[in-house]
Amino acid sequence: MAMAMAMAMRRAAALGARHILAASSTSSSGVLLRRHMSVDAGAAMEKVRAAGLLRTQGLIGGKWVDAYDGKTIEVQNPATGETLANVSCMGSKETSDAIASAHSTFYSWSKLTANERSKALRKWHDLIISHKEELALLMTLEQGKPMKEALGEVTYGASFIEYFAEEAKRIYGDIIPPTLSDRRLLVLKQPVGVVGAVTPWNFPLAMITRKVGPALACGCTVVVKPSEFTPLTALAAADLALQAGIPAGAINVVMGNAPEIGDALLQSTQVRKITFTGSTAVGKKLMAGSANTVKKVSLELGGNAPCIVFDDADIDVAIKGSLAAKFRNSGQTCVCANRILVQEGIYEKFASAFIKAVQSLKVGNGLEESTSQGPLINEAAVQKVEKFINDATSKGANIMLGGKRHSLGMSFYEPTVVGNVSNDMLLFREEVFGPVAPLVPFKTEEDAIRMANDTNAGLAAYIFTKSIPRSWRVSEALEYGLVGVNEGIISTEVAPFGGVKQSGLGREGSKYGMDEYLELKYICMGNLN
Repeated sequence: MAMAMAMAMRRAAALGARHILAASSTSSSGVLLRRHMSVDAGAAMEKVRAAGLLRTQGLIGGKWVDAYDGKTIEVQNPATGETLANVSCMGSKETSDAIASAHSTFYSWSKLTANERSKALRKWHDLIISHKEELALLMTLEQGKPMKEALGEVTYGASFIEYFAEEAKRIYGDIIPPTLSDRRLLVLKQPVGVVGAVTPWNFPLAMITRKVGPALACGCTVVVKPSEFTPLTALAAADLALQAGIPAGAINVVMGNAPEIGDALLQSTQVRKITFTGSTAVGKKLMAGSANTVKKVSLELGGNAPCIVFDDADIDVAIKGSLAAKFRNSGQTCVCANRILVQEGIYEKFASAFIKAVQSLKVGNGLEESTSQGPLINEAAVQKVEKFINDATSKGANIMLGGKRHSLGMSFYEPTVVGNVSNDMLLFREEVFGPVAPLVPFKTEEDAIRMANDTNAGLAAYIFTKSIPRSWRVSEALEYGLVGVNEGIISTEVAPFGGVKQSGLGREGSKYGMDEYLELKYICMGNLN
Protein backbone atom coordinates (compact mmCIF):
# COMPACT_ATOMS: atom_id res chain seq x y z
CA MET A 1 0.00 0.00 0.00
CA ALA A 2 0.98 3.62 -0.46
CA MET A 3 2.03 4.20 3.10
CA ALA A 4 4.95 1.83 2.57
CA MET A 5 6.92 4.94 1.74
CA ALA A 6 6.73 5.89 5.41
CA MET A 7 8.59 2.74 6.37
CA ALA A 8 11.19 3.41 3.71
CA MET A 9 11.69 6.91 5.11
CA ARG A 10 12.16 5.47 8.60
CA ARG A 11 14.87 3.09 7.37
CA ALA A 12 16.62 5.92 5.53
CA ALA A 13 16.38 8.13 8.59
CA ALA A 14 17.88 5.49 10.86
CA LEU A 15 20.79 4.84 8.52
CA GLY A 16 21.41 8.55 8.01
CA ALA A 17 21.24 9.29 11.73
CA ARG A 18 23.77 6.58 12.57
CA HIS A 19 26.09 7.81 9.82
CA ILE A 20 26.03 11.41 11.00
CA LEU A 21 26.28 10.39 14.64
CA ALA A 22 29.44 8.44 13.89
CA ALA A 23 30.90 11.40 12.00
CA SER A 24 30.13 13.91 14.74
CA SER A 25 31.54 11.70 17.49
CA THR A 26 35.04 12.11 16.04
CA SER A 27 34.96 15.72 17.24
CA SER A 28 35.38 16.47 20.93
CA SER A 29 33.09 19.50 20.59
CA GLY A 30 30.47 17.28 18.96
CA VAL A 31 30.67 14.84 21.87
CA LEU A 32 30.26 17.65 24.40
CA LEU A 33 27.29 19.03 22.51
CA ARG A 34 25.62 15.64 22.36
CA ARG A 35 26.26 15.03 26.06
CA HIS A 36 24.66 18.38 26.89
CA MET A 37 21.65 17.53 24.75
CA SER A 38 21.42 14.04 26.22
CA VAL A 39 21.28 15.35 29.77
CA ASP A 40 18.46 17.72 28.84
CA ALA A 41 16.60 14.95 27.04
CA GLY A 42 17.01 12.56 29.96
CA ALA A 43 15.60 15.07 32.42
CA ALA A 44 12.72 15.83 30.07
CA MET A 45 11.88 12.15 29.63
CA GLU A 46 11.94 11.67 33.39
CA LYS A 47 9.47 14.52 33.81
CA VAL A 48 7.13 12.94 31.25
CA ARG A 49 7.50 9.53 32.91
CA ALA A 50 6.81 10.99 36.36
CA ALA A 51 3.56 12.46 35.04
CA GLY A 52 2.52 8.99 33.89
CA LEU A 53 2.37 10.06 30.24
CA LEU A 54 5.08 7.89 28.72
CA ARG A 55 3.08 5.18 26.96
CA THR A 56 4.68 2.73 24.54
CA GLN A 57 1.82 0.29 23.91
CA GLY A 58 -1.14 0.66 21.60
CA LEU A 59 -4.61 1.42 22.93
CA ILE A 60 -7.38 -1.00 21.98
CA GLY A 61 -10.72 -1.11 23.77
CA GLY A 62 -9.41 0.91 26.69
CA LYS A 63 -6.46 -1.43 27.32
CA TRP A 64 -2.78 -0.79 26.69
CA VAL A 65 -1.52 -3.71 24.62
CA ASP A 66 1.72 -4.87 23.01
CA ALA A 67 1.92 -5.87 19.37
CA TYR A 68 0.60 -9.43 19.13
CA ASP A 69 3.91 -10.66 17.74
CA GLY A 70 5.94 -8.68 20.27
CA LYS A 71 7.59 -6.46 17.66
CA THR A 72 8.59 -2.90 18.47
CA ILE A 73 9.93 0.13 16.63
CA GLU A 74 12.33 2.79 17.85
CA VAL A 75 11.24 6.37 18.37
CA GLN A 76 14.26 8.62 17.94
CA ASN A 77 15.10 12.15 18.96
CA PRO A 78 15.91 13.92 15.66
CA ALA A 79 18.17 16.38 17.48
CA THR A 80 20.50 13.68 18.83
CA GLY A 81 19.69 10.41 17.09
CA GLU A 82 19.16 8.78 20.46
CA THR A 83 16.36 6.28 21.03
CA LEU A 84 13.62 7.71 23.23
CA ALA A 85 11.49 4.58 23.48
CA ASN A 86 10.52 1.36 21.77
CA VAL A 87 6.83 1.30 20.96
CA SER A 88 4.58 -1.52 19.82
CA CYS A 89 4.81 -2.22 16.10
CA MET A 90 1.24 -3.14 15.25
CA GLY A 91 -0.34 -4.39 12.05
CA SER A 92 -3.56 -5.68 10.54
CA LYS A 93 -4.66 -7.93 13.42
CA GLU A 94 -4.38 -5.23 16.05
CA THR A 95 -6.07 -2.73 13.75
CA SER A 96 -8.97 -5.12 13.11
CA ASP A 97 -9.46 -5.47 16.87
CA ALA A 98 -9.30 -1.70 17.30
CA ILE A 99 -11.95 -1.29 14.61
CA ALA A 100 -14.16 -3.89 16.30
CA SER A 101 -13.79 -2.09 19.61
CA ALA A 102 -14.66 1.27 18.05
CA HIS A 103 -17.64 -0.26 16.26
CA SER A 104 -18.98 -1.83 19.46
CA THR A 105 -18.54 1.39 21.44
CA PHE A 106 -20.15 3.50 18.75
CA TYR A 107 -23.62 2.33 19.65
CA SER A 108 -23.35 3.47 23.27
CA TRP A 109 -21.27 6.62 22.69
CA SER A 110 -23.52 7.92 19.92
CA LYS A 111 -26.59 7.40 22.12
CA LEU A 112 -25.29 9.68 24.86
CA THR A 113 -26.75 13.16 24.90
CA ALA A 114 -24.74 15.90 23.29
CA ASN A 115 -24.32 17.46 26.73
CA GLU A 116 -22.76 14.26 28.12
CA ARG A 117 -20.28 14.04 25.25
CA SER A 118 -19.53 17.73 25.65
CA LYS A 119 -18.65 17.33 29.33
CA ALA A 120 -16.24 14.47 28.62
CA LEU A 121 -14.51 16.46 25.90
CA ARG A 122 -14.24 19.48 28.16
CA LYS A 123 -12.53 17.34 30.82
CA TRP A 124 -10.11 16.09 28.17
CA HIS A 125 -9.30 19.68 27.22
CA ASP A 126 -8.66 20.60 30.84
CA LEU A 127 -6.33 17.63 31.34
CA ILE A 128 -4.35 18.52 28.22
CA ILE A 129 -3.88 22.06 29.48
CA SER A 130 -2.92 20.90 32.97
CA HIS A 131 -0.22 18.67 31.40
CA LYS A 132 0.85 21.28 28.90
CA GLU A 133 4.55 21.25 29.79
CA GLU A 134 4.91 17.47 29.77
CA LEU A 135 3.17 17.16 26.41
CA ALA A 136 5.35 19.92 24.96
CA LEU A 137 8.51 18.23 26.23
CA LEU A 138 7.43 14.95 24.68
CA MET A 139 6.67 16.67 21.39
CA THR A 140 10.02 18.44 21.28
CA LEU A 141 11.85 15.21 22.06
CA GLU A 142 10.27 13.12 19.32
CA GLN A 143 9.57 15.78 16.69
CA GLY A 144 12.32 18.33 17.28
CA LYS A 145 10.39 21.61 17.30
CA PRO A 146 11.43 24.28 19.83
CA MET A 147 9.70 24.21 23.20
CA LYS A 148 8.06 27.56 22.53
CA GLU A 149 6.39 26.14 19.44
CA ALA A 150 5.55 22.88 21.19
CA LEU A 151 3.83 24.75 24.02
CA GLY A 152 1.94 26.71 21.39
CA GLU A 153 0.85 23.51 19.70
CA VAL A 154 -0.49 22.07 22.95
CA THR A 155 -2.64 25.17 23.43
CA TYR A 156 -3.69 25.08 19.76
CA GLY A 157 -4.44 21.36 19.88
CA ALA A 158 -6.46 21.69 23.08
CA SER A 159 -8.47 24.52 21.54
CA PHE A 160 -10.04 22.08 19.09
CA ILE A 161 -11.24 19.85 21.93
CA GLU A 162 -12.70 22.85 23.75
CA TYR A 163 -14.34 24.23 20.61
CA PHE A 164 -15.92 20.95 19.57
CA ALA A 165 -17.04 20.25 23.13
CA GLU A 166 -19.16 23.35 22.67
CA GLU A 167 -20.23 22.53 19.11
CA ALA A 168 -21.44 19.09 20.23
CA LYS A 169 -24.53 20.84 21.62
CA ARG A 170 -25.20 22.67 18.36
CA ILE A 171 -25.78 19.88 15.86
CA TYR A 172 -29.06 21.14 14.46
CA GLY A 173 -31.38 19.43 12.04
CA ASP A 174 -34.08 21.04 9.94
CA ILE A 175 -37.83 21.08 9.28
CA ILE A 176 -38.87 21.54 5.66
CA PRO A 177 -42.26 23.01 4.70
CA PRO A 178 -44.21 20.03 3.28
CA THR A 179 -45.68 19.82 -0.19
CA LEU A 180 -48.80 18.07 1.15
CA SER A 181 -50.82 19.12 4.19
CA ASP A 182 -50.76 15.71 5.89
CA ARG A 183 -46.96 15.38 5.84
CA ARG A 184 -44.09 16.62 7.92
CA LEU A 185 -40.56 16.64 6.51
CA LEU A 186 -37.59 16.46 8.86
CA VAL A 187 -33.82 16.37 8.41
CA LEU A 188 -31.62 14.79 11.08
CA LYS A 189 -27.84 14.90 11.38
CA GLN A 190 -26.38 11.63 12.63
CA PRO A 191 -22.78 10.48 13.26
CA VAL A 192 -21.18 8.71 10.33
CA GLY A 193 -19.79 5.86 12.47
CA VAL A 194 -16.26 4.56 13.01
CA VAL A 195 -13.56 6.95 11.79
CA GLY A 196 -10.04 5.99 10.72
CA ALA A 197 -7.76 8.98 11.42
CA VAL A 198 -4.28 8.91 9.87
CA THR A 199 -2.11 11.74 11.17
CA PRO A 200 1.36 13.16 10.35
CA TRP A 201 4.51 13.77 12.37
CA ASN A 202 4.83 17.54 12.02
CA PHE A 203 1.99 18.38 14.45
CA PRO A 204 1.75 15.26 16.61
CA LEU A 205 -1.03 16.61 18.86
CA ALA A 206 -2.99 19.21 16.92
CA MET A 207 -3.55 17.03 13.86
CA ILE A 208 -5.11 14.42 16.14
CA THR A 209 -7.33 16.74 18.17
CA ARG A 210 -8.49 18.55 15.03
CA LYS A 211 -9.89 15.22 13.80
CA VAL A 212 -10.81 13.34 16.97
CA GLY A 213 -12.47 16.37 18.61
CA PRO A 214 -15.26 16.81 16.06
CA ALA A 215 -15.59 13.05 15.52
CA LEU A 216 -16.28 12.41 19.21
CA ALA A 217 -18.47 15.49 19.49
CA CYS A 218 -20.69 14.16 16.71
CA GLY A 219 -20.94 10.73 18.34
CA CYS A 220 -18.39 8.88 16.19
CA THR A 221 -15.68 6.60 17.55
CA VAL A 222 -12.12 6.64 16.27
CA VAL A 223 -9.12 4.50 15.39
CA VAL A 224 -6.06 6.77 15.28
CA LYS A 225 -2.93 5.84 13.33
CA PRO A 226 -0.22 8.36 14.29
CA SER A 227 3.07 8.65 12.46
CA GLU A 228 5.63 6.06 13.52
CA PHE A 229 8.08 8.96 13.91
CA THR A 230 5.97 10.67 16.61
CA PRO A 231 3.63 8.20 18.35
CA LEU A 232 4.46 9.17 21.95
CA THR A 233 2.48 12.42 21.91
CA ALA A 234 -0.54 10.63 20.46
CA LEU A 235 -0.40 7.93 23.12
CA ALA A 236 -0.11 10.50 25.91
CA ALA A 237 -3.10 12.42 24.55
CA ALA A 238 -5.13 9.20 24.37
CA ASP A 239 -4.21 8.40 27.97
CA LEU A 240 -5.57 11.78 29.05
CA ALA A 241 -8.77 11.09 27.09
CA LEU A 242 -9.32 7.93 29.12
CA GLN A 243 -8.66 9.86 32.33
CA ALA A 244 -11.28 12.38 31.22
CA GLY A 245 -13.93 9.68 31.12
CA ILE A 246 -14.14 9.16 27.38
CA PRO A 247 -15.18 5.49 27.33
CA ALA A 248 -13.00 2.55 26.40
CA GLY A 249 -13.19 1.93 22.67
CA ALA A 250 -14.20 5.46 21.72
CA ILE A 251 -10.53 6.25 21.03
CA ASN A 252 -8.12 3.55 19.90
CA VAL A 253 -4.49 4.06 18.85
CA VAL A 254 -2.49 1.69 16.65
CA MET A 255 0.96 2.40 15.23
CA GLY A 256 3.76 0.56 13.48
CA ASN A 257 3.31 -1.20 10.15
CA ALA A 258 1.76 1.60 8.12
CA PRO A 259 0.78 -0.48 5.04
CA GLU A 260 -0.97 -3.14 7.11
CA ILE A 261 -2.76 -0.61 9.32
CA GLY A 262 -3.84 1.42 6.30
CA ASP A 263 -5.12 -1.61 4.42
CA ALA A 264 -7.12 -2.79 7.44
CA LEU A 265 -8.78 0.61 7.78
CA LEU A 266 -9.55 0.82 4.07
CA GLN A 267 -10.89 -2.71 3.71
CA SER A 268 -13.15 -2.69 6.75
CA THR A 269 -16.83 -2.08 6.09
CA GLN A 270 -17.18 -0.98 9.72
CA VAL A 271 -14.94 2.04 9.10
CA ARG A 272 -17.24 4.58 7.50
CA LYS A 273 -14.84 7.50 7.17
CA ILE A 274 -11.14 8.11 6.54
CA THR A 275 -9.58 11.42 7.57
CA PHE A 276 -5.97 12.03 6.61
CA THR A 277 -3.36 14.76 6.83
CA GLY A 278 -0.18 14.18 4.86
CA SER A 279 1.30 14.06 1.39
CA THR A 280 -0.80 14.40 -1.75
CA ALA A 281 0.58 11.12 -3.12
CA VAL A 282 -0.54 9.10 -0.10
CA GLY A 283 -3.83 10.99 0.07
CA LYS A 284 -4.66 9.99 -3.49
CA LYS A 285 -4.04 6.34 -2.71
CA LEU A 286 -6.16 6.48 0.43
CA MET A 287 -8.91 8.09 -1.61
CA ALA A 288 -8.68 5.34 -4.22
CA GLY A 289 -8.59 2.65 -1.54
CA SER A 290 -11.71 4.09 0.10
CA ALA A 291 -13.69 3.65 -3.10
CA ASN A 292 -14.20 -0.10 -2.67
CA THR A 293 -16.27 0.42 0.46
CA VAL A 294 -17.48 3.94 -0.52
CA LYS A 295 -16.17 5.64 2.60
CA LYS A 296 -16.62 9.29 3.41
CA VAL A 297 -13.20 10.92 2.99
CA SER A 298 -11.59 14.16 4.11
CA LEU A 299 -8.02 14.92 3.07
CA GLU A 300 -5.67 17.72 4.07
CA LEU A 301 -2.78 17.32 1.66
CA GLY A 302 0.37 19.07 0.50
CA GLY A 303 0.68 22.74 -0.27
CA ASN A 304 2.83 25.11 -2.32
CA ALA A 305 1.94 28.35 -0.62
CA PRO A 306 2.74 31.64 -2.32
CA CYS A 307 3.55 34.64 -0.16
CA ILE A 308 3.02 37.78 -2.26
CA VAL A 309 4.69 41.00 -1.14
CA PHE A 310 3.48 44.00 -3.12
CA ASP A 311 5.46 47.22 -3.41
CA ASP A 312 2.84 49.06 -1.33
CA ALA A 313 3.29 46.65 1.61
CA ASP A 314 4.49 47.70 5.03
CA ILE A 315 7.97 46.15 4.85
CA ASP A 316 8.21 45.50 8.59
CA VAL A 317 4.83 43.74 8.62
CA ALA A 318 5.76 41.76 5.50
CA ILE A 319 9.10 40.65 6.97
CA LYS A 320 7.53 39.54 10.23
CA GLY A 321 4.67 37.73 8.50
CA SER A 322 6.84 36.07 5.84
CA LEU A 323 9.32 34.91 8.46
CA ALA A 324 6.54 33.31 10.53
CA ALA A 325 4.86 31.77 7.51
CA LYS A 326 8.12 30.28 6.22
CA PHE A 327 10.20 29.18 9.20
CA ARG A 328 7.67 27.91 11.72
CA ASN A 329 8.56 24.31 12.63
CA SER A 330 11.72 24.70 10.50
CA GLY A 331 9.58 24.99 7.38
CA GLN A 332 7.86 21.67 8.03
CA THR A 333 4.21 22.67 7.76
CA CYS A 334 1.77 22.26 4.90
CA VAL A 335 0.91 25.97 5.01
CA CYS A 336 4.52 27.22 5.02
CA ALA A 337 5.29 29.96 2.52
CA ASN A 338 6.94 27.87 -0.18
CA ARG A 339 7.47 30.75 -2.63
CA ILE A 340 7.94 34.38 -1.61
CA LEU A 341 6.92 36.53 -4.57
CA VAL A 342 8.27 40.08 -4.23
CA GLN A 343 7.38 42.97 -6.52
CA GLU A 344 10.41 44.28 -8.41
CA GLY A 345 10.23 47.80 -6.95
CA ILE A 346 11.03 46.56 -3.43
CA TYR A 347 12.80 43.27 -4.20
CA GLU A 348 16.29 44.39 -3.13
CA LYS A 349 15.04 46.23 -0.05
CA PHE A 350 12.89 43.30 1.04
CA ALA A 351 15.62 40.72 0.37
CA SER A 352 18.14 42.65 2.46
CA ALA A 353 15.78 43.05 5.42
CA PHE A 354 14.52 39.48 5.14
CA ILE A 355 18.04 38.03 5.15
CA LYS A 356 18.88 40.06 8.24
CA ALA A 357 15.79 38.69 9.98
CA VAL A 358 16.61 35.09 8.99
CA GLN A 359 20.15 35.50 10.30
CA SER A 360 18.70 36.11 13.77
CA LEU A 361 17.10 32.65 13.88
CA LYS A 362 18.86 30.41 16.40
CA VAL A 363 19.30 26.79 15.32
CA GLY A 364 19.61 24.19 18.04
CA ASN A 365 18.04 21.53 20.22
CA GLY A 366 14.44 22.44 20.85
CA LEU A 367 14.91 21.94 24.58
CA GLU A 368 17.21 24.98 24.71
CA GLU A 369 15.31 28.15 25.48
CA SER A 370 17.04 30.28 22.84
CA THR A 371 16.29 27.89 19.97
CA SER A 372 13.91 29.05 17.26
CA GLN A 373 14.81 26.42 14.62
CA GLY A 374 15.02 22.74 15.45
CA PRO A 375 16.18 19.85 13.25
CA LEU A 376 14.36 18.39 10.29
CA ILE A 377 12.55 15.17 11.11
CA ASN A 378 15.16 12.82 9.60
CA GLU A 379 17.97 12.35 7.12
CA ALA A 380 15.59 11.78 4.21
CA ALA A 381 14.11 15.24 4.80
CA VAL A 382 17.58 16.82 4.66
CA GLN A 383 18.38 15.01 1.44
CA LYS A 384 15.18 16.34 -0.11
CA VAL A 385 16.17 19.91 0.79
CA GLU A 386 19.63 19.35 -0.68
CA LYS A 387 18.08 18.02 -3.89
CA PHE A 388 15.92 21.14 -4.24
CA ILE A 389 18.86 23.47 -3.53
CA ASN A 390 21.10 21.72 -6.06
CA ASP A 391 18.36 21.86 -8.68
CA ALA A 392 17.85 25.60 -8.13
CA THR A 393 21.52 26.56 -8.24
CA SER A 394 22.07 24.46 -11.38
CA LYS A 395 19.34 26.52 -13.07
CA GLY A 396 20.63 29.96 -12.12
CA ALA A 397 19.36 30.67 -8.59
CA ASN A 398 21.80 32.15 -6.09
CA ILE A 399 22.22 31.26 -2.42
CA MET A 400 21.82 34.50 -0.48
CA LEU A 401 22.09 32.87 2.95
CA GLY A 402 22.70 29.36 4.26
CA GLY A 403 22.29 26.61 1.73
CA LYS A 404 23.98 23.76 3.58
CA ARG A 405 23.77 21.39 6.53
CA HIS A 406 24.27 23.04 9.89
CA SER A 407 27.49 22.50 11.84
CA LEU A 408 25.43 20.82 14.59
CA GLY A 409 25.20 17.76 12.36
CA MET A 410 22.35 15.27 12.56
CA SER A 411 19.38 16.57 10.54
CA PHE A 412 19.97 20.25 11.30
CA TYR A 413 19.94 22.53 8.25
CA GLU A 414 20.86 26.20 8.01
CA PRO A 415 17.97 28.65 7.53
CA THR A 416 18.35 29.46 3.85
CA VAL A 417 17.36 32.23 1.45
CA VAL A 418 17.59 31.62 -2.29
CA GLY A 419 17.35 34.47 -4.80
CA ASN A 420 16.17 34.70 -8.41
CA VAL A 421 14.10 31.54 -8.28
CA SER A 422 12.13 30.80 -11.46
CA ASN A 423 9.15 28.60 -12.25
CA ASP A 424 11.23 25.79 -13.79
CA MET A 425 12.88 24.98 -10.45
CA LEU A 426 11.75 22.39 -7.91
CA LEU A 427 11.71 25.13 -5.27
CA PHE A 428 8.92 26.79 -7.25
CA ARG A 429 7.05 23.68 -8.41
CA GLU A 430 7.05 21.47 -5.30
CA GLU A 431 6.86 21.67 -1.52
CA VAL A 432 10.37 21.78 -0.02
CA PHE A 433 9.25 21.10 3.58
CA GLY A 434 12.37 22.63 5.04
CA PRO A 435 13.90 25.97 6.15
CA VAL A 436 14.41 27.32 2.63
CA ALA A 437 12.86 30.61 1.48
CA PRO A 438 12.88 31.11 -2.31
CA LEU A 439 12.56 34.76 -3.41
CA VAL A 440 10.84 35.26 -6.75
CA PRO A 441 10.59 38.72 -8.37
CA PHE A 442 7.43 39.78 -10.23
CA LYS A 443 6.27 42.88 -12.10
CA THR A 444 2.52 43.34 -11.94
CA GLU A 445 -0.42 42.21 -9.82
CA GLU A 446 -1.60 40.05 -12.70
CA ASP A 447 1.82 38.39 -12.91
CA ALA A 448 1.75 37.62 -9.18
CA ILE A 449 -1.68 36.01 -9.39
CA ARG A 450 -0.71 33.95 -12.42
CA MET A 451 2.53 32.76 -10.79
CA ALA A 452 0.80 32.01 -7.50
CA ASN A 453 -1.88 29.89 -9.16
CA ASP A 454 0.60 28.03 -11.37
CA THR A 455 0.50 24.85 -9.29
CA ASN A 456 -1.72 21.84 -8.63
CA ALA A 457 -1.72 22.70 -4.94
CA GLY A 458 -4.23 25.05 -3.34
CA LEU A 459 -3.97 25.06 0.43
CA ALA A 460 -2.70 28.39 1.79
CA ALA A 461 -1.58 31.73 0.36
CA TYR A 462 -0.40 35.02 1.87
CA ILE A 463 -0.65 38.64 0.70
CA PHE A 464 1.08 41.75 2.03
CA THR A 465 -0.32 45.08 0.87
CA LYS A 466 -1.71 48.30 2.32
CA SER A 467 -4.36 48.52 -0.39
CA ILE A 468 -7.78 47.27 0.71
CA PRO A 469 -9.13 47.02 -2.88
CA ARG A 470 -6.05 45.00 -3.88
CA SER A 471 -6.38 42.71 -0.88
CA TRP A 472 -9.94 41.87 -1.96
CA ARG A 473 -9.07 41.45 -5.64
CA VAL A 474 -6.11 39.19 -5.04
CA SER A 475 -7.73 37.16 -2.25
CA GLU A 476 -10.65 36.32 -4.50
CA ALA A 477 -8.42 35.54 -7.47
CA LEU A 478 -6.11 33.16 -5.60
CA GLU A 479 -7.02 29.47 -6.01
CA TYR A 480 -6.44 28.54 -2.38
CA GLY A 481 -8.58 27.41 0.54
CA LEU A 482 -6.88 29.77 3.02
CA VAL A 483 -5.61 33.30 2.46
CA GLY A 484 -3.76 35.44 4.99
CA VAL A 485 -3.73 39.18 4.39
CA ASN A 486 -0.90 40.99 6.19
CA GLU A 487 -0.60 38.00 8.52
CA GLY A 488 1.60 34.89 8.43
CA ILE A 489 -0.07 32.75 11.11
CA ILE A 490 -3.70 32.22 10.18
CA SER A 491 -4.77 28.84 11.58
CA THR A 492 -7.40 28.87 14.32
CA GLU A 493 -9.95 26.41 15.65
CA VAL A 494 -12.86 28.73 14.82
CA ALA A 495 -12.15 28.97 11.06
CA PRO A 496 -12.36 26.26 8.36
CA PHE A 497 -9.01 24.76 7.38
CA GLY A 498 -8.58 22.97 4.05
CA GLY A 499 -7.53 23.27 0.46
CA VAL A 500 -8.73 23.19 -3.12
CA LYS A 501 -7.37 21.47 -6.23
CA GLN A 502 -4.97 18.69 -5.20
CA SER A 503 -4.53 19.99 -1.66
CA GLY A 504 -7.49 18.04 -0.41
CA LEU A 505 -11.18 17.60 0.27
CA GLY A 506 -13.28 18.84 3.15
CA ARG A 507 -12.59 21.23 5.99
CA GLU A 508 -11.31 20.89 9.55
CA GLY A 509 -11.99 23.19 12.46
CA SER A 510 -14.94 25.59 12.85
CA LYS A 511 -18.61 24.68 12.64
CA TYR A 512 -17.98 23.45 9.09
CA GLY A 513 -15.62 20.80 10.42
CA MET A 514 -18.52 19.08 12.17
CA ASP A 515 -20.20 18.28 8.85
CA GLU A 516 -17.33 15.97 7.88
CA TYR A 517 -18.43 13.50 10.58
CA LEU A 518 -22.19 13.68 10.05
CA GLU A 519 -24.70 12.15 7.66
CA LEU A 520 -28.03 13.71 6.72
CA LYS A 521 -31.18 11.65 7.18
CA TYR A 522 -34.47 12.77 5.68
CA ILE A 523 -37.66 11.60 7.42
CA CYS A 524 -41.07 11.95 5.78
CA MET A 525 -44.01 11.52 8.15
CA GLY A 526 -47.34 11.00 6.36
CA ASN A 527 -51.07 10.63 7.08
CA LEU A 528 -50.93 13.14 9.90
CA ASN A 529 -54.34 14.74 9.31
